[in-house]
Amino acid sequence: MNGPEIHLEVAPELRLFVAHERRRGRTTVTTDGSSTLGHVVESLGVPLTEAGELLVDGHPVPVSHIPAAGETVEVRAARRPQSVPGAPLRFLLDVHLGTLARRLRLLGVDAAYESEDIGDPALATRSAEERRVLLSRDRGLLHRREIWAGAYVYSDRPEAQLRDVLERFAPVLAPWTRCTACNGPLTAADKDSVSAHLEHGTQRSYDVFAQCTECDRVYWRGAHHARLEAIVTEAVRDFGNALSGPGAPDRPQT
Repeated sequence: MNGPEIHLEVAPELRLFVAHERRRGRTTVTTDGSSTLGHVVESLGVPLTEAGELLVDGHPVPVSHIPAAGETVEVRAARRPQSVPGAPLRFLLDVHLGTLARRLRLLGVDAAYESEDIGDPALATRSAEERRVLLSRDRGLLHRREIWAGAYVYSDRPEAQLRDVLERFAPVLAPWTRCTACNGPLTAADKDSVSAHLEHGTQRSYDVFAQCTECDRVYWRGAHHARLEAIVTEAVRDFGNALSGPGAPDRPQT
């Protein structure tokens, strides 16, 4: 770029996206005189999904603002909890976030997940078609224009990832109501109706079952229940009340 110079500073939470020399505070940016502020911010590495309010000389402006010479720009982080208007709150997770997807489903959050890498264009298109918030640790993916809404997942640890999403979006929690394998709704099932899916030991040891209405997978309070219950208890305690569903999944692993 070779044009007007502006003074720009990004919020501390966003500094991981910009070059090291821009992480110390306010720096000078040379623009081309015609690009929008949104384009300038993205060109520095910050996905607009992560940018909140944009201030020019202390006043909020839209991403379509054309920066002028000498302006001071402040890029704030997205406000938390973040409202997602226009559709029920639903998520789409990329191939690298399978554990997070299963934990969100455990809490009853609608979380679609691609277990195979279908490519960035297909993910972005699905986000737009189904109006799902695309969750990813791929910064490039979040720059795609066609996504409906998106969010960067800041941690590589599933426990921290879950807390990050719950804090940022405050979804309604309904534990034990979704299939952790396919995201379908669970319904209570009697032992006789699901006996064909059970091993003899499970039939002898358990009496309370739930079944997915989409993939027919059967759930019961098995060996993994204590660990899953701990995840649910912590989420409900820290992020809001929730109603229990028809059963607690023993599988798959989360």
